[in-house]
Amino acid sequence: MNFPTHKTTTAPLIAALVLGGSLLAATSADAAGLLKPNNASYADLKIKEHHVNVVIEDMYATTTVEQVFHNPNANDLEAIYSFPVPDKAAVGEFSYWIDGKPVTGEVIEKQRAREIYEQEKQQGREAAIVEKDQYKTFDISVFPVKANQDVKIKLVYLQNTQTDTGIGRYVYPLEDGGVDEQKLSFWDRNEVVEEQFSFNVKLRTSYPVDGLRMPKHPQAALKQINQHEWSASLLNASAVARSEDDGISSQSPSKAAPTATLNQDILLYWRHKQDLPASVDMLAYKESGQKKGTFKLTLTPGSDLPVMSQGRDWIFVLDISGSMRGKFTSLSEGIREGLGKLNPNDRFRIVLFNNQAHSFTKGFLPADQRAITETLKRLDQVQPGNGTNLYAGLKTGIDQLDSDRAAAMVLVTDGVANVGHTQKKQFLNLLENRDLRLFTFIMGNSANRPLLEEMTRVSNGFALSISNSDDIVGQLKLAQGKMAHSSMRDIQIQVDGVRSKELVKPRLSNSLYHGQQLTLFGHYYQPGEAQVRLTGIINGEKKTYSTRFTLPEVATDHPEIERLWAFAAIEELQAEMDYLGAEADTEQAIVDTAVEYGLVTDYTSMIVVRDEVFKTLNIQRTNKLRVEKEDQARQHRNTATVTEQMNRVDKQQPMFAKQSDPNQSQQRQTVTTQRYGNGGGAVSPWLVIFIAASIALIQLGRFSPKDKTEKR
Repeated sequence: MNFPTHKTTTAPLIAALVLGGSLLAATSADAAGLLKPNNASYADLKIKEHHVNVVIEDMYATTTVEQVFHNPNANDLEAIYSFPVPDKAAVGEFSYWIDGKPVTGEVIEKQRAREIYEQEKQQGREAAIVEKDQYKTFDISVFPVKANQDVKIKLVYLQNTQTDTGIGRYVYPLEDGGVDEQKLSFWDRNEVVEEQFSFNVKLRTSYPVDGLRMPKHPQAALKQINQHEWSASLLNASAVARSEDDGISSQSPSKAAPTATLNQDILLYWRHKQDLPASVDMLAYKESGQKKGTFKLTLTPGSDLPVMSQGRDWIFVLDISGSMRGKFTSLSEGIREGLGKLNPNDRFRIVLFNNQAHSFTKGFLPADQRAITETLKRLDQVQPGNGTNLYAGLKTGIDQLDSDRAAAMVLVTDGVANVGHTQKKQFLNLLENRDLRLFTFIMGNSANRPLLEEMTRVSNGFALSISNSDDIVGQLKLAQGKMAHSSMRDIQIQVDGVRSKELVKPRLSNSLYHGQQLTLFGHYYQPGEAQVRLTGIINGEKKTYSTRFTLPEVATDHPEIERLWAFAAIEELQAEMDYLGAEADTEQAIVDTAVEYGLVTDYTSMIVVRDEVFKTLNIQRTNKLRVEKEDQARQHRNTATVTEQMNRVDKQQPMFAKQSDPNQSQQRQTVTTQRYGNGGGAVSPWLVIFIAASIALIQLGRFSPKDKTEKR
């Protein structure tokens, strides 16, 4: 990747706002933008201001979105603000301005929250509600948007941050996923911020950063404060003064636009310096006098995963549903480019699916020029259409595997399962006992990320999310590195030496791939020295890594760690239900955890009403207190100096030590310098996905027959 250092921009941007008139039911959308019925007699509600402030720190990021919208009509209206669910986002704060002051929401059981909202609306009183539409969107209903007046709201969410082969990635996801064509055809969009737009990032990391990159916004204002702190800004003209007043950016855009168009994800990469040590880093939170503390460990392994090479079978499972129209030509060209790079000893097979699935190649074909040319000639005639029978595509791809040959499947889909089997458990059962690694490239913000990620987990594969705003060449390099190296399989992690429990490892594969980090959350009830131990198998050999670290008596800088632990715990509970089916006790455990830690989930919502209504309804203001505590901690951290490796806990006893010197750490994995293609021009995500999958085939060794026998 090419990382510029100091540039400025004002570029087309997107907001995530969905509004409907009072004649509409509370209908959400799959994407960003103002919505109205085609036959509505009301004027569009206007986005006056949209401000995004992001703080990326060691191990997590905080995103704050403030929005002001205006009702130009003579009638009071209801607004629905909707945006795609960001990857692993924990929504813990929503504020709605009532009588000129922000009122923070409280999390309660979902049905009760909706009943309270409807009751307050019927009474003509101010109310707002945040609801989660499964993996798709967070939907915020606000009432009333008074005639000829403004409404202001604020949303805050937390996310784990990890680096992949030394590269960090943050996405502000706003693009339409494009998977529900019937819904999209019903609505018109107004995607313009009328007055002020700003997008500001502060990056504060204790490992030195030598560059930032915003691929779709090359004129963004990127500024290095020191080797541990950077800032990035996108502003329109009227937002410059506001940003400077907040102390977020000291550099104005070189080109100022009066408005900002809201139609594109905003994506930021950061790159750590080379030759950093493999490490274990920890954040902890424990208040004075409290029995329970919370910790987060991030393990960054070294360079133990060797490059290997072996011939194999490859199954490409391609989505040709209706949402693929306009993309299929690029997809075909990508296959043409990729298949041409196969090892002569490899074989390939192509499966297509929409309402149904069929083996396009009628079995495996040799990777020779004649077979490839004939296959691609036929593929050019395919016309996408109809629904998405993902299960049929997978099952057809899995059928007819040769037990004597190593095999891997590349699945590319930009939609969700809406035909045939659609239950998550059915997909997991299909893959669980198959001797096959699944590589999934998750396209778009509306893709069923929980399903696709869990499918790769049970098959010991991996999933990569792809945005249209991604640096596609960079994502290709990350995928190539994982597919070209052996993995650490059957990983287990354990913490001993203190009274710790409720350990949670976020949902990942049971394998650890080249460049990946491993995260672990837990509670502890006894401060003092603890031991963390990681075991796994690399090329048939068991490896054990361990170190010792101290859990503090008091640590108050990172109260957000409690919410992140709760989010990971809820994901584990949800995964349990995916396997065992819905169960009342497990659902109640999710509700209890979400209410205690103030999180919006499939079973809980965040409600905002007047303070006196909270009191009348006997809803405790616990989330308000938690928000105040987190705000104070952020302000304190913002003024503190970031020091080198300040959260690293294995300096004295490196967990990933060099064999030649146990007192020194191995180096972290870095992105390969090998280049593919010309590296320039506009590249279709579909093209790159298949190039990424195919380029690595020649070097790929982790699917050897030996690996197959040791998989389970």
